[in-house]
Amino acid sequence: MRALTVGVLPLLAVLGLGLGVAGCGDAGPPSTAALSPSPAPTSPSSTAPTSPTSPTPVTSTPPATITQAEPAPHETLIGGHYQPLWPFSTPEEAAAWQREYRANGHEPWHFDARRTAIAFSRDFLGFAGIDRALKTVTDGPHARVHVGFRAEDASRPLVAAVVHLMRYGQGDDAPWEVVGTDDTTLSLTRPAYGASAGSPLTVGGRVTGVDESIRIQVRHPGSDTPVGERCCLPAGGENAAWSARVSFTAQPGRTLTVVASTGGHVAEVERFAVTGVTSP
Repeated sequence: MRALTVGVLPLLAVLGLGLGVAGCGDAGPPSTAALSPSPAPTSPSSTAPTSPTSPTPVTSTPPATITQAEPAPHETLIGGHYQPLWPFSTPEEAAAWQREYRANGHEPWHFDARRTAIAFSRDFLGFAGIDRALKTVTDGPHARVHVGFRAEDASRPLVAAVVHLMRYGQGDDAPWEVVGTDDTTLSLTRPAYGASAGSPLTVGGRVTGVDESIRIQVRHPGSDTPVGERCCLPAGGENAAWSARVSFTAQPGRTLTVVASTGGHVAEVERFAVTGVTSP
């Protein structure tokens, strides 16, 4: 996992790559039409989640002075291991939603892993074209949602990422929380999942494709825009390594979402991968 994705590829290659493989206002993020069952990808391939490695500190410049107390990073983790990326930043936020829901039915879409995964992709990451859930696999407190899009010249929808979610909190009404992606033909392996990551940050991974253009963003819940961005890195090849540096501004102790995306051939965003880190 990443706990968690084509260049001027021939369209047939695009089809193959795509098939590998949480608030106010009660209007659920994705439309009902976007969640309707779609034709399954033509040749899905199973993708084993990548196990997060131990945090690796990254040399950083001193961040801005914190203005209010933040929970210690280990207090926010899900199951003592997974980074809460979106929509909640702390267990207190998730519990507050539970109380609101029990009192007046507030935002029931948090119960739906598909809606949460689409809202994460479309609303938080800003990938407007990622508007449908193609497949969902649930295993206890874990859910993996294959989110994607329909290309104009493609006969079937294409998978852009496999979003990994977990139940955040206690009780049968615990909401779904995005914790990363399971990476396939676009991976994000640096920084290590859960690492303490300062600015400037070295980001990297591997990609399969031709004439790829990788955009890197650093995001935090509550901000409509990235707190850091680098665009765009030319890349391509067969499982080829890619790497770039991005600067960002964040308060200490924040959980950050690092995003790598590529596209521009049949859609603006055709693949993406995310990982979770904390600002030192």
